[in-house]
This record gives sequence, C-alpha cells and structure tokens, in this order.
Amino acid sequence: MFKRRGWLLLLAATLQAGAIGGALAAPVAMQTNGRTTQPVGHYELCKRSPIECSEKTASSAPVELTRSLWKEIVAINDEVNTAVAPRTDMEMWGQEEVWSYPTTGAGDCEDYVLEKRRRLMSLGVPAGNLLITVARQPNGEGHAVLTVRTNLGEFVLDNLDTQVMAWNETPYTYLKRQSERNSGVWIAINDGRADAVASVR
Repeated sequence: MFKRRGWLLLLAATLQAGAIGGALAAPVAMQTNGRTTQPVGHYELCKRSPIECSEKTASSAPVELTRSLWKEIVAINDEVNTAVAPRTDMEMWGQEEVWSYPTTGAGDCEDYVLEKRRRLMSLGVPAGNLLITVARQPNGEGHAVLTVRTNLGEFVLDNLDTQVMAWNETPYTYLKRQSERNSGVWIAINDGRADAVASVR
C-alpha cells in the first residue's frame, strides 16, 4: 500500500502523463455488506426535498478519473472547505442532525458534503459515483465525507482535510454510504478496521 503522499504523487504523475489505467496499483474498493439504516438527517432531508433521494442509475461503473476531473475534484473540495464556516446543527438550528445545503455560508460535515456533491453533479459526474458516506473518527465521533467512485479508486472529500485522498489512506472507520444505484438507499461498509459496524443516527 502506498503512503498517502507517495500515492498522491504517483496519481498526479499518472494523470499528468495521461496514462490512465494500469499505471497504479489495483485500487482498493470499500467492501459493502448490503442494505442498512438510513441516517435520520438524510431521511428528513429526503422528506423535505424528495429529489435528493430519487436519483437512480442503471450502471454501477465508476467514473473515469481524467486529469481535468481530478483538478475539478481538488478545486471543489478546497473551494467549499474555504467558503463554508464550520457550525454545528445545534448552533444553527437548535437541534441535531439537520442536513442542509450551506446557503448561509455555514454548516457541519454533512452540509459540506451536500454542496460538494451538488457541484460535481453539475459538472456531469453521475450521482451513483458521488456517495454521502458516514464514518467514525479516531476519537469515536461520527463524521460524514463524500466518496467519489472512479476507475482509479475511491477518493474522499473531507471538510477536515485540505487533501483529497484514497479512502483507505484516511484515519476513519467507514460505516455506511449511499448505494451507487439509488441515492435514497444506504448500504453498510466493512473496511476491515472496525470491530463491528456501529449504529449511527
């Protein structure tokens, strides 16, 4: 397994050279274990805006990670992380687990994810390759990131990190994510680092 910096340097060199496919080690995909519970915040978002959970795709093929797409992914991660001020749901709404777009310029981790997902979808990246993902941080706290499925692996866009990196190079334990076939369905993840898949609201 490549260390994070070495892996990213090799990825950048591969994209720069246009040598997509074959130049990198085989990507490590998240191992999924079938359908699981939908986070309550996402459930409430779907009730307020049903279109958020109606995106379906007949194909589960990962998007091709071209040089131009990689630049867009990195730029969007940086732009949203810079533009949105971190605020908890309790600070903004007086209650927990309110998933929303950061229209006021502030939000928590799920809000960053929703905005990054929306921007990448506007560039033509299919919804089935932009998956809201729930993880556990090393300190035990829950967290949400955006997973981008590509032919060169699955990458994570994170409001707590300026770098876009392969999911298995992050410090998180991954619990569940949206299905690549239906944005309203969630599937469990076993990334090999969890003793058990924890229950996340």
